[in-house]
Amino acid sequence: MKVRNHENHTLTAPQRAAWNKGKLIGAKPPLRPKHVWSIRTKLQVEGRVSELAMFNVAIDSKLRACDVVALKVEDVAPNGYAVERATVRQKKTGQPVRFELTEQARQAIDEYLRAAGRKPGEFLFPSRRNRDRVFRPGNIHGLCPTGSRASGWMQTASGRTRCGGPRQP
Repeated sequence: MKVRNHENHTLTAPQRAAWNKGKLIGAKPPLRPKHVWSIRTKLQVEGRVSELAMFNVAIDSKLRACDVVALKVEDVAPNGYAVERATVRQKKTGQPVRFELTEQARQAIDEYLRAAGRKPGEFLFPSRRNRDRVFRPGNIHGLCPTGSRASGWMQTASGRTRCGGPRQP
């Protein structure tokens, strides 16, 4: 929308505040241990088994969201129980990543596998609509905000992450 200035007959656009004014842009600060523990505790108290397992896997593995949701049961629990170490190939870089799962993460995964009845060959965190499809990375933002807002670390953070395949030259 243009506004006509009657004095010198020019058109000017009205001034608007930037959509990201006052928001934290760029790289976000990492979670502090106290925030991780407060989120874990909140998820445990609320009995959110799948979210707790996903959060623990994400924290321990340091994988991108698209790689966490694309995990299959056999990646972390090939024999029905969570393993100490796992290797996953990253979608973006194509590089294998080896990570260690803490005892707490293994317990959360085992409890989730029992509760959800997940079997090898299935996605570890399937879509809520279709169990044969992967959980979409954009949906992760709907899982942890209650825990993250409760701990206060994410109140000024904004923006989304994009995770695709390797960049083409």
